[in-house]
Order: sequence, then structure tokens, then C-alpha cells
Amino acid sequence: MEFFEVTIQTTSQGIDTLVSALEDLGIRGFAIEDSNDFNEFLETVTPHWDYVDDSLMKLRDLPTRIKIYPEKNAQGEALLLSVQQMLDDLKRQDVSGILGNLELKFSTVRDEDWANNYKKYFKPFPVGNRLLIKPSWETIADAQGRSILEIDPASSFGTGSHETTRLCLEQLESCIKPGYNVLDMGCGSGILSVAALLLGAGHVLCIDIDEGCLKTTHENMERNGFDDSYYDGYCGNVLTMPWLDKKVREKKYNLIVANIVADVIIAMRQLFHDCLAEHGTLLCSGIIGPRAQEVRQKLEEIGFTVCVREEKNDWVLYKLTL
Repeated sequence: MEFFEVTIQTTSQGIDTLVSALEDLGIRGFAIEDSNDFNEFLETVTPHWDYVDDSLMKLRDLPTRIKIYPEKNAQGEALLLSVQQMLDDLKRQDVSGILGNLELKFSTVRDEDWANNYKKYFKPFPVGNRLLIKPSWETIADAQGRSILEIDPASSFGTGSHETTRLCLEQLESCIKPGYNVLDMGCGSGILSVAALLLGAGHVLCIDIDEGCLKTTHENMERNGFDDSYYDGYCGNVLTMPWLDKKVREKKYNLIVANIVADVIIAMRQLFHDCLAEHGTLLCSGIIGPRAQEVRQKLEEIGFTVCVREEKNDWVLYKLTL
């Protein structure tokens, strides 16, 4: 499988604006390179080091840029056009040049390249009291009574190490009961769907706007021993596709998991309200700290009650009921 490596030149001041604009296009994964981060690192730790390699010092001159990796297919090409249009709009609005030149470059990388990059850093680790997350290329001699969740994220979001996903995984243990019907909105790699089934859920509906995520979810389901009788998966935007909205509303869900972003959670709040079963639970994550109160207020306005608020490194999760 091949992917576009899309690089956008910007400035340190432009990162937040650009990330927000990319999120509006449905993009949730970014690689951000900013020399200011490295300079801050040097100021913080260099007094405690005797030597910093010359190759590392070159990072001080690194241009600020954001990278994304859409799949090289028709959907990815359409996304590239949307990104270019978004950049053109930002250039017209940015009369003071705060955002930089916003130059876009792209190349092609293969799935093997992606795999080799993240394999160096993705190692097995426990989550909560019952799960052990591991990549397929690692072996576990003793799981110490935990259920092993084997995951290969490929290009999709979700290894369990990121704060937003980990918050959800930790809460799933107390939310899942045998036979539960679960909606995973923005399933990414499928890690939360697989975890729900391992913890006893009966069926999961997986939704994502990225075709690659549904493919990865299917592969991870098979990897963990779940055939298609345990889950359904659909690609699309439930906010703009009536057929998908109708499909989601066919059932009530004992648990809805939305590990996405604040704006999308707010936009989908009525759908979550309508689809949650009696005594059901909504888990919302992917919420950056400064937006947390706004999300809470919007959810409470339509009848949700916050039962739990958890936070890791300025990422917030809400556990809610009706």
C-alpha cells in the first residue's frame, strides 16, 4: 500500500491555525516539526548534558512544517485537492504573513516505510487492569492474566499510547457488560472496537471517514479472532450522508465511544443523544483542554450528565449518561 507524504511549510505561530483547518477537513493525525521545540529542549536540558551531537544541533535550523499521510487512492487525491484549496484560502486571508508561505509538497511512501518507522517505538504495554496492548511483531511470554489486544495501526490513528485513546481504553473496563451493543464513531485502527469485544461486548458498529481506517479495522478484528458477525463497518461522514445517519440510527447502543475532536463531538451530540440506549454510556475523548468546558456545556444542554472527567497531558475525556 502507498501513501502521500504531504508537507506544508508554515511558522511556529501558524501551527494551531493550520492544525485546526486540517481537522476541519477530517484529518486527525499530524507530524509537526518545529525548530522552536528543539530550541526549548536545548534550553531545558543542555546544562545537564556534556555533549550534543552536531547532527542534532542541525535541528535548530529545521523549517516549521506539518506532515500528513493520506492513502494514495481516489479519496486521498480528493483530500489533497481539499488541502490545497484550504491553503489557498488561508493565503488570501493571511495578509500579514503570520502563517508563512504555506507551500505544499508531496511525495510517496510505501506501507513498509511507515511500518519500519513506528515499529521502533511501539512496544507492548498494559492498560487498566485487564488489557495488554501489543503489536503483531512482538511476542508475550506471560500476559499475567490480561487479555492481549494485538494491534497494527498501519496509517490509522490508534496504538493505545496516545492520551486520548488510552483514556478511552481505561474507561471501557467499567463501561462494558456482556452482550453490549457498541458504536465506535471515528474508529481509526479499530483498537477501541477490538477492546470492547475483548471485554465482553456483543457487537460493534465501526464508523470512520477514511477508507483506510475501515480496512485496518477489519485486519485488526481478524488478528484478534473476531469475524464479521461481531461488527459492521462503514466509511463516510454521518453529518453529511443521510444514508449513513439512517444506518447508525437503526439501533440503540449501550455504549457510544467518540474519540474524535471537540467540533465533531459538538456537531454529533444530537445523534449521540438519540442513539444512546436507556442507562447507556457516552465516552467522548480527543478533547483538548481549552475546549473541554465548551464541549461539556453543549452536551449538558441537550440532557447529558457528566459522570467522570479524566485528563492526561491536557487531553480530556468525559463519561456521560442521560
